[in-house]
Amino acid sequence: MNDAIRAREVRVVDANGDQLGIMSARDALSVAGDRGLDLVEVAPNAKPPVCRIMDYGKHRYEQSKRDKAAKKKQKITNIKEIRMSPKIDEHDFDVKFKAAERFLKSGDKVKVSVRFRGREIVHSDLAKTKLDKLATQLKDVAVVERPPKLEGRQMIAVLAPRTDSQKAETSKAETVEANN
Repeated sequence: MNDAIRAREVRVVDANGDQLGIMSARDALSVAGDRGLDLVEVAPNAKPPVCRIMDYGKHRYEQSKRDKAAKKKQKITNIKEIRMSPKIDEHDFDVKFKAAERFLKSGDKVKVSVRFRGREIVHSDLAKTKLDKLATQLKDVAVVERPPKLEGRQMIAVLAPRTDSQKAETSKAETVEANN
């Protein structure tokens, strides 16, 4: 910016976007000074470097506003955890199912873990059945990001919310199956 520009010749663009041509850095700086604006190097790798005459303070302010707006639009996905046992009762399973469905609809991922106590680990197939059942019941709102896998004394599966494009693909596939 201004005196920090080291190039001898620069291509100058004014505040309106009009090309002023190639001139020495001193001349470009004096033109910017006459207009009460700053000379800012926008493309230092070009031959010759491109400089724009602008109000640098206003430019930084508008850039920070754009960054804040972009940050607001970002959706942060959280991972919610649901724990159950391999001997879970049907009603308790329905409560866990509804909680998982609520989390997925709000846009969060769901980590479902089945913890084994004592000798329950012998029946890990029961836990896999429960996790598969949960995944099939949630297939309208979720996609299995990580299938059930035994890690230590617990079995873990991760479900992610289904995107709009995935929902469209699923409905097309179901329509094709119904027609066949």
